[in-house]
Amino acid sequence: MKTPSASIRSILLACALLASIALLPASAAAQTGSRSNQSPGIGIAPPSPPPPPTSDAVSEILKGGPKEWTSPERLSSSLQILLLLTVLSLAPAVLLMTTSFVRIIVVLGLLKQALGTQQLPPSQVLTTLALFMTLLVMTPTWSEVYTESIGPYTSGEIASPEEAFNAGVLPIKRFMSRQIDLAGNANDVWLFFDYLPESQRQKVPETYDEIPLQALLPAFMLSELKSAFQIGFVIFLPFLLIDIIISTILMSMGMVMVPPVMIALPVKILMFVLIDGWNLVARSLISSFN
Repeated sequence: MKTPSASIRSILLACALLASIALLPASAAAQTGSRSNQSPGIGIAPPSPPPPPTSDAVSEILKGGPKEWTSPERLSSSLQILLLLTVLSLAPAVLLMTTSFVRIIVVLGLLKQALGTQQLPPSQVLTTLALFMTLLVMTPTWSEVYTESIGPYTSGEIASPEEAFNAGVLPIKRFMSRQIDLAGNANDVWLFFDYLPESQRQKVPETYDEIPLQALLPAFMLSELKSAFQIGFVIFLPFLLIDIIISTILMSMGMVMVPPVMIALPVKILMFVLIDGWNLVARSLISSFN
């Protein structure tokens, strides 16, 4: 049985617990108020309204329908973009065809065939070598193109793009005509000139500068192919003689079952290395462009 003092003590503890529970929300509200008073700049901003929808150019064009798509303004801009993309896609090929790249890559390919090394050196290596040699040969011509056409056009001295193009084409035409003359292939120029439209053949050109580019460019490529095959024949001949000599020796020794290529390939590689063949071929190619 509990004593009166124990029951009084339990009643007091229960009252104190109830009082502390009742005071907790008030103290929490007071602390929140004090924090908001201390930092009045910090708070939750109201949500901003969504931005108004912007008009899209593509959607505006699509809303116009076929009549808007085929209007003269839209069609003209579309054709200009198509023509620009076509020129950009063909520009690397046209640029390489007006340089010394054709002759160099054909000669290197014939050298690879003459050695008989099949996939060595790789085609990527030969193409890279041809590109660097082309850069070396064409640097004076390209510098002249920049001096006479690109530089004045960017600085504003030449206002018309057509005038800048004509000024830039002249050094390239002179390079191509010089190679055609050195190779003695002037007949190729007249071959393509005779097939030009009648309006362009009324006046007989006196110099290569007056020949249209559409006749000079294929003539230059034919001339380069002829020169490349002539150089390739000179390179091919010693390796052919080695193959014939090795085959004759094997036949005279009665070694009919031994493939001549197995013996000739190391001999050709050894001879090519001993005479420093890569140096000779590169020097001959660069000096052939005068």
